[in-house]
Amino acid sequence: MKTVASRETRNLLQYPYLLWSSLFIVVPLVLVLWYSFTTPTPTGRYEFSISNYRRFFEPVYLRVMSRSILLAFEATLICLALGYPAAMIMVRLGSKWRNTLLLLLVLPMWINFLLRTYSWMVLLGRQGVLNQLLQWMGLPPQSILYSRGAVLIGMVYNFLPFMILPLYTSLSKIGKEQIEAAEDLGANRFDVFRRVIFPLSLPGILTGTTMVFMPAVSTFVISALLGGGQDMLIGNLIEQQFLSTGDWHFGSALSILMMVIILIAMTVVSLTDKGKTFEEGNLW
Repeated sequence: MKTVASRETRNLLQYPYLLWSSLFIVVPLVLVLWYSFTTPTPTGRYEFSISNYRRFFEPVYLRVMSRSILLAFEATLICLALGYPAAMIMVRLGSKWRNTLLLLLVLPMWINFLLRTYSWMVLLGRQGVLNQLLQWMGLPPQSILYSRGAVLIGMVYNFLPFMILPLYTSLSKIGKEQIEAAEDLGANRFDVFRRVIFPLSLPGILTGTTMVFMPAVSTFVISALLGGGQDMLIGNLIEQQFLSTGDWHFGSALSILMMVIILIAMTVVSLTDKGKTFEEGNLW
């Protein structure tokens, strides 16, 4: 009787979650999907159409998508290049310094994303801190703000913790005995990294890559504030359709296509993770 009662209690506790998910996840997705496959008619009705999706394949929108993917890819590579050494340093430090660095890494994430991006406008502006430092050193000021480089800097700054934390988790799980065993077998530091540390840290690399690439490819705040709208990204285009142009149908189609691209990327990463060819007993 107790088992049946506890099962019924668990079933009852699921209903608020199902209601919440339906109202704020399922229903909005269905509405976006419906808008993407419809177009308004002069009579005020809506008719089924795939013209919104065909419109996406026009050259101007394909350039926006390719620019977004390329910029997100560059930001992900930079985050990986900076995050991997940082994660390795954190793993090798003592617990006191490691906890301090982890706190410093997480602390900026407690600040609003918009405020963090605004702070870079102060740093990179014509009269910003960076240019004042260059003038103090006798160097000419640089026009960094409202450029592609400023957008890249903002992406790396905001998304770098999402790369470091998974890498740190994976590297911290590697036991010292595995490294010592490799060294006892005659491996130098490069071989230890190439054949032991790097393969065992692949899950962290794949997770960090996913966590950086996904928000980077769909961001619109960073490109709007730091890029000045000069290079439109797919996130800015979607925002424009909903808030400025008022074309919710095309904006919904862009959102669905963006979701499909993200799901494909996540599937590729997942398959790559499952298809790792190394095994712990087969590293050599």
